[in-house]
Amino acid sequence: MIESPMTPEQQKMLISWQQHTYTEFALRDAEAAVATMTENPYVLLVPSGTGGEGRRAVLDFYTHSFLPHIPLDLELTPISRVFGRNQIIEESVARFTHNVRMDWMLPGVEPTGRRVEFVMVSIVGMQDDKVAHERMYWDQATVLSQLGVPNHGAAKGGIGSAATLLRMMKTREEASRTR
Repeated sequence: MIESPMTPEQQKMLISWQQHTYTEFALRDAEAAVATMTENPYVLLVPSGTGGEGRRAVLDFYTHSFLPHIPLDLELTPISRVFGRNQIIEESVARFTHNVRMDWMLPGVEPTGRRVEFVMVSIVGMQDDKVAHERMYWDQATVLSQLGVPNHGAAKGGIGSAATLLRMMKTREEASRTR
């Protein structure tokens, strides 16, 4: 990935984001991952409608749903990053063999043993050098098609995601007005 020069603020955000992803994917340590986040974070995987809101719910999501169910051969290859004042938008290519149940991404889909490759976009909110939120998007139909399950109910997992996201944003907006 070709990167243009970054400001000191962008460098700090990127270091915090990379530390967070290291705790998730290299260490697979839920408590360490949540320690890189703000006091009231949220995670929303939009296509599947999974994640958590609040420190305790995010920790529970990481501990029970996400980290133990990541394929060992998962590869994330960053393609591009765009920095905003308080966020990073990262486009990546994800690859893995679907050899574990992954209800966080593919609710109700049993392991197929097939290899999958797709583009994922992460929108990462930052606050005081901590991750405030992660919203991830990918084309669920593409993933399900590669796994040979194009008509599975997992394609419906994200139906409520728009309403969930709007509620989360409204809650955060109201909280910031009362500070």
